[in-house]
Amino acid sequence: MGKEENALNLMDLLIIIPAFLATIGILVTVHEFGHFWVARQLGVKVLRFSVGFGKPLWTRISGADQTEYVLAALPLGGYVKMLDEREGDVAPEDLHRAFNRQSVWTRFAIVAAGPVFNFILAIFIYALIFGFGNPAMHPFVHAKQDSPAELAGFADGDKILAINQVPVQTWDEARMLLLEEYLKTPVLKIAVLTQRQQQQERMLDLSQTRLLKNEGDFFAKSGLAFWSPEFGIRLGQLSADGAAAAAGLQPLDKVLALDGNPPNTPEAFVAYVQARPGEVIDFQIQRDDGVRNINVTPRAVNINGSTIGRIGAGIGEYVPEQVLKELQFTQRLGPLDALSRGAAQTWQMSVVTLKLMGRMFTGEVSLKNISGPITIARFSGETAKAGVPYYLGFLALISISLGILNLLPIPMLDGGHLLYYIIEIIKGSPVSERVEEYGFRFGMAAVACIMVLALYNDFMRLLN
Repeated sequence: MGKEENALNLMDLLIIIPAFLATIGILVTVHEFGHFWVARQLGVKVLRFSVGFGKPLWTRISGADQTEYVLAALPLGGYVKMLDEREGDVAPEDLHRAFNRQSVWTRFAIVAAGPVFNFILAIFIYALIFGFGNPAMHPFVHAKQDSPAELAGFADGDKILAINQVPVQTWDEARMLLLEEYLKTPVLKIAVLTQRQQQQERMLDLSQTRLLKNEGDFFAKSGLAFWSPEFGIRLGQLSADGAAAAAGLQPLDKVLALDGNPPNTPEAFVAYVQARPGEVIDFQIQRDDGVRNINVTPRAVNINGSTIGRIGAGIGEYVPEQVLKELQFTQRLGPLDALSRGAAQTWQMSVVTLKLMGRMFTGEVSLKNISGPITIARFSGETAKAGVPYYLGFLALISISLGILNLLPIPMLDGGHLLYYIIEIIKGSPVSERVEEYGFRFGMAAVACIMVLALYNDFMRLLN
């Protein structure tokens, strides 16, 4: 077992590391290219375009301005170095191309271009996903016991049609819209289509539910969960030396009953087997050639001082292909509709992200929701394994987050420079060097605190 876990961890790393590097590389390159491209278009001379910090791994000098392009060792960032009198001597013939000699509006445009290009990337990615086909699930739900959803009257198989009169088509749309509307009002009017094809309304009162106070799935805290019909259990991969294989069970066997009792969920199956170490269990299974009964004796295994039964078999719920087609579909739009939908999705994610950040200052949203590079790396790997559409969706989400983060009015970030330029526009002259110096120190401290908190949350997630 130890060797299998080590192999699994190694395989995960072989996916996570390249996926993470690709994520950071794409986002940083697009962000810095925004600064670079707009600076070039507005006549500012660019000396260096670097993806990453530290020791250069690859360099190339090209173009009329002999711009140096660098790929550096530390991939967590990048920068564009422009001609500037504050950072070195400038030849008299190049003074008009120095960044510090430009109008405040030109400087504003160059600095704002980085975050703007991150938003453009997100729009483009979402448009690609909707254009080529977005794998989606219909928003069927069931209510958890003793939850706000159960009190609202949700029944198994209810299909969400709209939340506060805003229509939804997919499971992901329902989740996102519930969060967006919750940030406006805690009482939500949800239109559903029941299994009897009747349209009804449910009033979901979340006024006493703190969806975002702690970590965890906000949708699950409302009491709603994805619903699918129960179709029994099918065996997965079997251990070659396990009790299941020794007794004659095979992968893809459908389990109809254990000692005459149907196990309706994987959890019920596992609990039944674990409670009977060394006891004979009558498995009634179905294969392509018919139904048969096979006796299996779970082997006794000691776990943390307790003895449980194991048969050495993976399991999962069996859902017929026809039912899968009713639960899932491919959401595909034409080019213009895909682009419009991409812009709308980017706007929605940006607004929700800003609202969540605002609620952090009031204590309504837990600071534990802040994530750092370790969490980004983990989700990069998980979405890469799930498939291209899922990875692209994650990339778009992180691109939006990066754009918003850089627009925060914190000196050292793009937003801090934009704040200085706004002050300059209002007062008619630049802020003093002393103000910039103190602002830079404050910005360094603020960014350091955010990074420390993000890394702390990452490590705590790993430990838990």
